[in-house]
Amino acid sequence: MSGSPVNLESLDPQQLAQIKKQLDEELEHLTSSFAQLHGAQNKFKECLRCVQSRSKAPEGSTNVLVPLTNSLYVRGELSDTERVLVDVGTGFLVEKKLKSAEKFYEGKVQELSDNLKSLEAIVQRKQMNARSIEEVLRQKIMAAQASSQASS
Repeated sequence: MSGSPVNLESLDPQQLAQIKKQLDEELEHLTSSFAQLHGAQNKFKECLRCVQSRSKAPEGSTNVLVPLTNSLYVRGELSDTERVLVDVGTGFLVEKKLKSAEKFYEGKVQELSDNLKSLEAIVQRKQMNARSIEEVLRQKIMAAQASSQASS
């Protein structure tokens, strides 16, 4: 529906229903994308929290818990407490110092936060459009029913 605005009053009920269906599909996709972005942001926040907790660990502390699954951890020992491997996307790992890793994750969290805000605005706009179409469609159906009752 990008392009020039359309006067909803000039459309027949079938066209309005088709546009409403298309908007509903777009909203479903956008809502799914919103949830995925939010999940990604939470993962980056967790990574940031881990890096920050490593930065705050006492000097000489090398003991860590290594996750094997979501609920199973084993004891481990770090060979280098000043560097971490950071997943920069599509499975590529880059070795970074703790401060650099922290900045990387802060940037990712902020970038996703900005994306979530703009996506939320788009979803709200689409929802308003869907409500407008529903209202016009309801009015047209009621007018058609009233005119069919009047003629019979």
